[in-house]
Amino acid sequence: MGLLSKKDSKLILDPLADNNPITIQVLGICSALAITAELKASIVMSISVLFVLGVGNVVISLLRNIIPSKIRIIVQLIVVAALVIIVDQVLKAFAYELSKTLSVFVGLIITNCIIMGRFEAFALGNGPWRSFLDGIGNAAGYGVILIIVGFFRELLGSGTLLGFKVLGDPIEKTGLYSLGYENNGFMLLSPMALIVVGIIIWVQRSRNKALIEDH
Repeated sequence: MGLLSKKDSKLILDPLADNNPITIQVLGICSALAITAELKASIVMSISVLFVLGVGNVVISLLRNIIPSKIRIIVQLIVVAALVIIVDQVLKAFAYELSKTLSVFVGLIITNCIIMGRFEAFALGNGPWRSFLDGIGNAAGYGVILIIVGFFRELLGSGTLLGFKVLGDPIEKTGLYSLGYENNGFMLLSPMALIVVGIIIWVQRSRNKALIEDH
């Protein structure tokens, strides 16, 4: 038998597609709209949520039998706040400019519905290993959507990826710009992120008719 059973594998694979937290559960939309104008910011936010949700799920699972029911939400908030502070300090130490770009949105991980939802719905009722897999799976599903949206918004809005000019130089008119191509500035506005997410949802549900019936 492999490291992961079929049941455990679903904890990671389902959130990547059929039970994606953004496109199916419609959670964590705010950060998908706010920080995806740059691919780098999308990747860093995805990694941050991966760390917070993966570690947080394990901590809540380990504490699940000793947390009084009446204060479980407070305990969950303390755990996620402590992990977010670690992420914020690491970003400020090693990627200060990017931390300024992400600004308050790193702190808002604390109120991300995906994280609090997985603490409440899964980690409180399952062991550390399965809780870890659930956290990694849901964070990965969240991150995949952020990276896809960030990829298209930066590429079409700025003509760059991770800051590198991939379509040519718009000032010197090289690459695609020599053919008359112009960057679409609307892609850098938050409403376009919502439209890109909407397109992803449409493609996903058109490929899987069962999602339309279930949701």
